[in-house]
Amino acid sequence: MLFLLNDRLLNFRPTDYRQPLDISRFHALSLPYVLKLGQELFAENPLLHHEDLEKAQRLALLIVSKAPDVNAALFVAPAKGCRPDEVTSRLASLSIDVVAALSLRDRHGELNPVTADREVWRRLAA
Repeated sequence: MLFLLNDRLLNFRPTDYRQPLDISRFHALSLPYVLKLGQELFAENPLLHHEDLEKAQRLALLIVSKAPDVNAALFVAPAKGCRPDEVTSRLASLSIDVVAALSLRDRHGELNPVTADREVWRRLAA
């Protein structure tokens, strides 16, 4: 499964975890609740997607379990230790072509925040 989390392309299988993640345990959670969990995680560590791969993958898996068509999420914290409600979040459903292009850039070491922003998030466009 390929999932873009901010500027990091995650490539994982749910079976890759040391401790299995039982999605059925999280059935009652809503997508807005999962996004709040993501905001809490990124408020604690704005570089979560680079510094804690397992948590990043679990967050991505929870998002996909609630919205199967989503394959990208953006969480932006203004500072480490900020309030979770200060973390902005966005979801996206990227086409196969875009995901393939991102994967190619990632393999060549060219996937970075600027590239991800230009290709997907368009936050820096003026």
